[in-house]
Parts: sequence; structure tokens; C-alpha cells
Amino acid sequence: MSKFLDRLSEFLAHRKGLLPLIGICLIVINLFLQFIIPGNIIATSNLFLHIGAIIAIFGMMLAWAL
Repeated sequence: MSKFLDRLSEFLAHRKGLLPLIGICLIVINLFLQFIIPGNIIATSNLFLHIGAIIAIFGMMLAWAL
């Protein structure tokens, strides 16, 4: 587990904007899902919106620390 975290931190240290970018993409996907398939359970629960916000905030906090 320690080696995995070391490799992950090395990978993310060189790509500090990757996690916020993924989070923003998930938020945009949620926006499009609400208009394309309005009755979809994923769109009505805003699942991608919440996951995207969490990933984006976590990515900004991690980028600050690295």
C-alpha cells in the first residue's frame, strides 16, 4: 500500500491540475445528463455533480500540499 501511495503521489505531483480537471468534467457531464435524459436516476440524484465537486476540491487541496 505504501508503494502505491508513493507512486500515486509522484504521478500527481507532476500533474497538479489533473484531479480538478476530472472533477470539472464530471460536473459538466452531470449538466448534460440532466438535459439529455431528464428522468435518469443518475441525473436526478446529481451523482456526478457531487462526485465531481469532491474530486475537484480534493485535487486542489492535494495540489497545494504537493
